[in-house]
Parts: sequence; C-alpha cells; structure tokens
Amino acid sequence: MIYVVFVEPETPGNIGFLARTMKNFGLNKMVLINPCQLEHDSYYKAMHAREIVHNRQEYPSLTEFLKEKEIDFAVGTTGTAGGSYNLPRIAVTPDNLAQSIKVDGDIALILGREGDGLTNDELELCDVIVSIPTHGSYPILNITHAAAIIFYELFKNEKSYPVEDLEEASLEEKQGLMEYMDDVLDNLDYPPHKKKNASTVFRRVMGRAFISGREAHTLKGMFRRIKDRVN
Repeated sequence: MIYVVFVEPETPGNIGFLARTMKNFGLNKMVLINPCQLEHDSYYKAMHAREIVHNRQEYPSLTEFLKEKEIDFAVGTTGTAGGSYNLPRIAVTPDNLAQSIKVDGDIALILGREGDGLTNDELELCDVIVSIPTHGSYPILNITHAAAIIFYELFKNEKSYPVEDLEEASLEEKQGLMEYMDDVLDNLDYPPHKKKNASTVFRRVMGRAFISGREAHTLKGMFRRIKDRVN
C-alpha cells in the first residue's frame, strides 16, 4: 500500500490538485501532516477525486505518522539534491526508484512544503530520497507536478516479481540491522557527528538496495561478529 504524504500543505487548492493526480494513477491513501485549513477549493480542485480528500488522514508530525503506521519504506522527495557531502540529500531519480522498488509492505511517498520542501531532519527519516532533474533556469517543480512524474514512473513499472523465496526485509529486520550497525560504531568510538553520518549512509544504501529478509539476516550475523571482535 502506498501512502501519499503531504507535509504542511499551505494552500487548499494544492491538496485538491494532489488528490486528482493521485486518482489518475490509482492511488487513494492521502495523509496530511499539520495541514492548512481545508476549504471548498480543496474539493473543487479535486474534481472526481473528492473522496480522496474526504477520506484523508491527518497527523501533527511526520514522525508520529511513520511510527503509528509502522511504515516499511519511506521515500522522501527534494528539489535540491545534494552531493557527496550533503548526505541527507543524496538522491535517485524517479525512474531509478520505480525500477528498483520491490517492497510488499506499506510505502510512504513524502512530499514537502510548497515553499521550503522537506527539512534535512525529515529527510533523515526516509529510506531513500527522490529528486527530479530539471533545467537550471527554474529548477523547482510545483508539488503536484513533481508528484505526477513520480506517480507515473511507479505506475508504468507496475508488475509482479515472481522470484521464489525472495521476501523484502521487514521493518523490524531493518531496524534490528541499524541497531547492530550503531553498536559497532559505538565500539569503534566514532565521534557523534560521524556516527550520525555513517548511520544515514548505511540506511540509504539499504534503501537503494531493497534488501531481502535473508540478506538482512546475513548482515546482522556479520555485524555481530564484528561487534564481538572489537569488544
């Protein structure tokens, strides 16, 4: 299941336009984080997708939503992708995401504010970041235009993956793997800022790899042995 999450939308009309775009691609789970006051314009702009606006879910913060829904895979979006030294903003393109994603559980596609997008702290909650290449003269897309491009890439690649005995790592398995990674870093006496960067990098690598349960189990065994050696 894919949740389309709009963080702190500022205009009612954009909520309606997003609902309309969602319905174009068969999506119906809208989540609004600390939204503006919904008005008639939200429903008017939604056209034949008014039920998506009506059935929306609202949460006071992104953290609370991710925790309550136990999201298996969080996809953040940014219009300002970072380079090698801006770790929270290292991004893939929508087509890279669509070709790689094989998650059977709950996915959150997180769209930022119309003006400022997602913060670095919010992006660090995500397993992978998506950014759309645009022309340098006007690089930032309208939120619903960006959503439509991402939805399209996901929709056109919709297909089954008939690989026997290949199950995506669960949320608990991935969290356990992160805990082993943090334990190893603790035993290596990493400075706090370097530990945070290393954890972010490891989480993003796992996100781009879409690891299986078996792979997570193997990596946990490897980290357990490393931890035992450095103790």
